[in-house]
Amino acid sequence: MACKCGGCYYTLNAKVSFDRDSMKNRNFLLRNVSVIRMFTNGFFRSKWRSVAGNRRIISMDAREKSRSTILESSKDKRVPIFVMMPVDAFSFDASGRPRIRKIKALTVSLKALKLAGVHGIGVEVWWGIVERSSPFDYSWSLYEELFKLISDSGLKLHVALSFHSNIHSSNGKGGVSLPLWILEIGDVNKDIYYRDQHGFSNNDYLTLGVDQVPLLSGRTALQCYEDFMVSFVDKFESYIGSVIEEISIGLGPSGELRYPAHPFGDGRWKFPGIGEFQCYDKYMMKDLKMAACRERKPQWGDRGPQNAGCYNSLPSGVPFFEEGQESFLSDYGRFFLEWYSGRLICHADAILAKAAKILNKYQENEQTSVMLVAKIGGIYWWYQTISHPAELTAGYYNTALRDGYDPVVSVFSRHGAALHIPYSLFQRKG
Repeated sequence: MACKCGGCYYTLNAKVSFDRDSMKNRNFLLRNVSVIRMFTNGFFRSKWRSVAGNRRIISMDAREKSRSTILESSKDKRVPIFVMMPVDAFSFDASGRPRIRKIKALTVSLKALKLAGVHGIGVEVWWGIVERSSPFDYSWSLYEELFKLISDSGLKLHVALSFHSNIHSSNGKGGVSLPLWILEIGDVNKDIYYRDQHGFSNNDYLTLGVDQVPLLSGRTALQCYEDFMVSFVDKFESYIGSVIEEISIGLGPSGELRYPAHPFGDGRWKFPGIGEFQCYDKYMMKDLKMAACRERKPQWGDRGPQNAGCYNSLPSGVPFFEEGQESFLSDYGRFFLEWYSGRLICHADAILAKAAKILNKYQENEQTSVMLVAKIGGIYWWYQTISHPAELTAGYYNTALRDGYDPVVSVFSRHGAALHIPYSLFQRKG
């Protein structure tokens, strides 16, 4: 699919997954991806900083190739096809309880998919449905009914634990919000959501700034995610490894590890705008100030880049994304982008560590082994520019001079998570 923006490179539509022989080694690596040490006092740092004058590139191919693992494939092995459950397959009745819509038609469709050779169904398990009304009040009845329906049809399951909302991207069809009790907290304290430089926020996903802050009825966001995962595993233990073959862990908007820098649903952003940095809630700003003080540059912690344009800017003429003294190549630019991307990587590391620990007992037995999956965003536009501004605002410190995906994939690899790269549409979801 081509576009007319001039900065567009290509889109990716792939899911990197592995057979069960590969899963025996929980520490498998993707091709030419090396494990690096990334964290110092909770703050991401690259092994060394790129210098604009030397045009050096931090690359996953350039470092520690001897540690890379190349996974062999076989022409005889089949690629399993999973079909995604429609976003409007669920609705709420008059009492607010979720139900499956058109269940007879769905049953017929599942049988038809099985006859067509489809391996399984991808189902989003929504936080906003299961823990909808109050903390710790988990209602799994919808998914018990749905999973049985799928299992009885002879199909397998890819389950996506979804800690985000799709209200802004559903066009009014089957939209699911965050839990109602979370929204009530957000009505009082909007800083539990990501904010842009203008003070606008959306309630599609909790800011990673509250990962360690107990604002959610006495729990941190990470504790909420962990409790949800534990409850899910306890409820569906009999399905894991037999019917449920893959479990994807939501890490951000649309389930992807990224910031909501391109909020399509509310009209602030349109393709191919560069997007805006999302770090202005008070919890992330506090963290930025602490990081700046550690660098002995407290003035760097007052705000994000002030010369980075707006949602619908193009890179040309935006100083931060060009090659001037106040650009992404400056000392301040490198500091901010290392902090911004590093916080995102810490977020993924923390959640995937909990998920891997919860699923660890199932990996010891090949009969119950389940694949852990994590998803990144396909932010492809403006790839041919030197700064890759759309990627930078989304949290991927990937430029023409630096490989920003190596540390992301290394975290996934460390926790044994397969990489899911979604198909990217022009109409981004948030």
